[in-house]
Amino acid sequence: MNSGEHVRAGIVVTGTELLTGLLADRNGPWVAQQLGAHGVEVAHLLCVGDRPEDLDSALRFLADQRVDLIVTSGGLGPTADDLTAEIVARFAGVELCLDEAMEQQIAAILARFTHLSRFGPEALRAANHKQAMVPEGAATVDPAGTAPGLVVPAGSGPTVIVLPGPPRELQAMWEPALATGPARAVLERAQPYSGVLLRLFGLPESEIAETLRQVGADVDLSPLEITTCLRRFELEVDVRHRPGAEPVCKTLVSEIARRHGRYLFSSDGSSIDDQVAALLAGRRIGLAESCTGGLLAGRLTERAGSSAYVAGGIVSYSDAAKIELLDVPSGLIERHGAVSPQVARAMADGAVQHFGAEIGCGITGVAGPGGGSEAKPVGYVCVCVTTADGAVLARDPVLPGDRTDVRERSVTLAMHLIRQLLTR
Repeated sequence: MNSGEHVRAGIVVTGTELLTGLLADRNGPWVAQQLGAHGVEVAHLLCVGDRPEDLDSALRFLADQRVDLIVTSGGLGPTADDLTAEIVARFAGVELCLDEAMEQQIAAILARFTHLSRFGPEALRAANHKQAMVPEGAATVDPAGTAPGLVVPAGSGPTVIVLPGPPRELQAMWEPALATGPARAVLERAQPYSGVLLRLFGLPESEIAETLRQVGADVDLSPLEITTCLRRFELEVDVRHRPGAEPVCKTLVSEIARRHGRYLFSSDGSSIDDQVAALLAGRRIGLAESCTGGLLAGRLTERAGSSAYVAGGIVSYSDAAKIELLDVPSGLIERHGAVSPQVARAMADGAVQHFGAEIGCGITGVAGPGGGSEAKPVGYVCVCVTTADGAVLARDPVLPGDRTDVRERSVTLAMHLIRQLLTR
């Protein structure tokens, strides 16, 4: 195990469907985030197929890296290729043994679904028996589906937490797994991180990189773990540290705020979605979308309770829909084109009127890959936010990226214009 001061972990996500690209991995990043919240440093995140030799190699690689904890997902089902428990037992140097209490628990779960099962009685019993075979000395975690989780004690190597592949099941079983004795023994040695998550909008990543270089020339930033990434068209700067580095963190955050305050919209962890939801409390917004095809409405209604402030949305993709549903004057489209600041304004005003809302947002643009021109290239988007009492905020940038990028970035831009108009 790791002899240093930090608790280190590795994550192994299994599933051939992940390697072939049929599915995207949702478990690895989620587990990494959860471990980080407990002060565990994630050293490696590996994805392997449903092949015993590859899982075994991944476990042994992580052991060679002297991690204290390994978390695996997948390979706990009833079929012949679900071999994670067997491979982990071999890795830990112990035998598989039948957990009779778990066998009865799984049987009770399966009994509720026998009418849906493709297995006959004998096959069900065999599947039940297989899933109840656990490594000797392992702590078990009650299943959220049919497969139990396992926490295999360390011995001279890393402790292994074994969880099923379906994200819903893995997430439901996460806290019970951490509550087991072997997992607690590892986590109690971890020093939780502290830090600040800064979110900025409209600032290139290169500007933050330059700021970090300049601040680093005068201040030793080595006690900090600084990560920058562009997500949803926003720049996130995650500054984490162990106890004792608070003054350095405060200095860096203050300097970023001093230099880039006009772009900094969150230093308390809140997202633009959180802020817009709070600002819309007691108000109602109507939406008129063309190139985004309802993505803004979808984003605003992702959270429970959004019906209190989202009055409704119209996807006015065609010119006829803009004219008939939003009362956009046909002459306006003829003079300026469907993708224009003037039409975006008329769409926003039409949404306010149609839904009897206090706020309206109109989006129209050229998402691509075709349809662009020299005057209005692919990525040209017009977004306008208006209020019933006449306030207006509009932008018409050329956004980079492919069709998906342009559409998603248009939505993020709209969210920020809503925030800016409501905080004037």
